[in-house]
Amino acid sequence: MRHEQTEGAGRGRLRPLGGVLAALLVAHSGTRISAIAIPWFVLVTTGSATQTGLVAFCEMGPYVVVKAFAGPPVDRIGPRRISWIADVVSAAAALLIVLLHAEGLLSFGGLLALVAVIGTVRSPGDLAKDVMIPQAAELSRVPLERATGLQGVFDRLAGTVGPAAGGALVGVVGPMVGLGVNAACFALGSLIIAVALPGGMGRPQKHPVGKGEEEAGHDAHGGYWHSLRQGFAFLRGQPILLALYAMLGVTNLLDAAYVAVLVPVWAAGSGYGPATIGLVLASFSVTATVGSLVAAAVAHRLRRRPVFFLGWLVTGAPRFLILTADAPLWCVATVIGMGGLGGGFINPIIGAVTYERIPPDLMGRAQGIGDAITWAGIPLGGLLAGAVVAGTGLTPALLITGAVYFLTTNLTGLRPEWREMDRRRDGKRAERSPHVTPAESASRVP
Repeated sequence: MRHEQTEGAGRGRLRPLGGVLAALLVAHSGTRISAIAIPWFVLVTTGSATQTGLVAFCEMGPYVVVKAFAGPPVDRIGPRRISWIADVVSAAAALLIVLLHAEGLLSFGGLLALVAVIGTVRSPGDLAKDVMIPQAAELSRVPLERATGLQGVFDRLAGTVGPAAGGALVGVVGPMVGLGVNAACFALGSLIIAVALPGGMGRPQKHPVGKGEEEAGHDAHGGYWHSLRQGFAFLRGQPILLALYAMLGVTNLLDAAYVAVLVPVWAAGSGYGPATIGLVLASFSVTATVGSLVAAAVAHRLRRRPVFFLGWLVTGAPRFLILTADAPLWCVATVIGMGGLGGGFINPIIGAVTYERIPPDLMGRAQGIGDAITWAGIPLGGLLAGAVVAGTGLTPALLITGAVYFLTTNLTGLRPEWREMDRRRDGKRAERSPHVTPAESASRVP
């Protein structure tokens, strides 16, 4: 009987982290399905690659912009409520596309508007789920590296299962069915957040009121812009986070160029065909899932800095350089697969460093700004890659992007900020931030 009680307690203890990860999995899987369904729908109905690209931009453009400004509402209203609202609205918008198309009422302008709504609300919804990870890890008594490693595993699973399911649905029963499944995924994610998480999780943080604000009769949040400035001010005092966000901003731009333009152009020019694109991307995603699983098990015992930069060395430039060689397909898949294995160790370290250094009451604002910086180049990656390929050819473009990737992820590691990675390994997060002015916060390093 005692053994059964212990097992039940163990399962209940993991409920906070398991609930957030499950919500992330279904929401991200739905997003990956719609990433195939919507562009394919536009392409087959209009025949225009320009309009297809415009639809993608209308989703990702608002997503990136809103991410920078979504932090104060997440902190004020609470990440749990924001996540629930965002998933409900996303599900309704996706379902509305399906219904309007079925009735013959879906115009291209209406599609752009609904896709923009999905991108706009997805942004705070994704941020809210990420913000709940450290609290979920604390409640589940799981080390941060292990929790962020599991977060990476679930994200990689969504990146593997979502495109596979999306491709099958679109190919067999059509893009609108795939979009309907996307709506169902968002609805399921909202249900998990609403009923599966413990009652006190994801609520707004209680903030101490500073002396000046108390005398002025203001609450601790102040106005929206004051609240947002506090997030900027905090990050100005965190050189390691600024260096990390700047690095990720460049690598995400290069990764977007790689996926959207460089790999498809290589596949077309090599004679392998479009099926090879899926093979190349899947070889990275599958091994990245394995790497994330290993990182979840052992990363909290390893020194972060050498593992972090070794992971970038393996996952970065080799993926670009192998496409310049006249290598057999198995060799290309092996090199890219090894890159995924190394990449699986990176995100757990990024998450742990971020969650440890940002106080709970600033998490939404600071992480929202950081996410906006890291995602800012993604909508431009394909455009820049297309221009470089058109101007120089594929091989020079691959060499240029591979070199920039190497310099960004390795030589920058010589900067002194990165030494801070291994200094906070007690598993504790930053304490709640004192209510200070932006100038004071900018000079304070917790």
